Amino acid sequence: MVRRDSGRMADQRSMWGERTIVDRIGGAVYDYAVEREWLARPAGLAVWGTDTRVLYDSIRLIGDLPDGSAVLDVPCGGGVALRGLRSHQRVRYVAADISTDMLTRARRRAATLGRYDIEFIEAHIERMPFDDKEFDLCVSFNGLHCLPDPAAAVREIARCLKPGGRLVGDSVVRGAGFRQDVAFRVFRRAGAFGAGGTVEELHRWLTDAGLTVDSLQPSGAVALFTATAAR
Repeated sequence: MVRRDSGRMADQRSMWGERTIVDRIGGAVYDYAVEREWLARPAGLAVWGTDTRVLYDSIRLIGDLPDGSAVLDVPCGGGVALRGLRSHQRVRYVAADISTDMLTRARRRAATLGRYDIEFIEAHIERMPFDDKEFDLCVSFNGLHCLPDPAAAVREIARCLKPGGRLVGDSVVRGAGFRQDVAFRVFRRAGAFGAGGTVEELHRWLTDAGLTVDSLQPSGAVALFTATAAR
């Protein structure tokens, strides 16, 4: 069954509209850094105490999917996960985000990669317009900590996974250290982050959504995870 909620999505757009300057400047800076591994690594270490090589290794898992698979990338941001696709890989790839600015960036990224087969969808992550059990893989990089209700988002993602499908992603977490928690509060006050959670809370979001946690690896204040839907 396809689920839609235009009213709630309009409210969420309004929230994003109030944060346009913060999001566009912050999004542009993040987008520039994350696309350049040589720059992302020292920045990630300085701000979050994380080794960003683990992030890029997770993204490369997309290239292991067989042709004919269906992938959901949400929130896709500027399209950093698109780099994981192999040039001749034939999968259905759906990039979803509530920010039209980020979708525009992701479209540009896809074009530079010569991928004109990507589907771009403006969608509220808690009420996505996809059928139950539609995707073999969902990736969610650098997004959960930005959301007002990450647990609800994980439940919605889990709904869209096929039996045995996987969720791969990461989230900035609280409790990794004083310096990182200060940075988290700064981003939250700027309107870029939501309440977030600890590693333990992230684990609970996944299991409460009916997923089996295969790995949950903290790297500084960034926790990378893989989880599988029940068969």
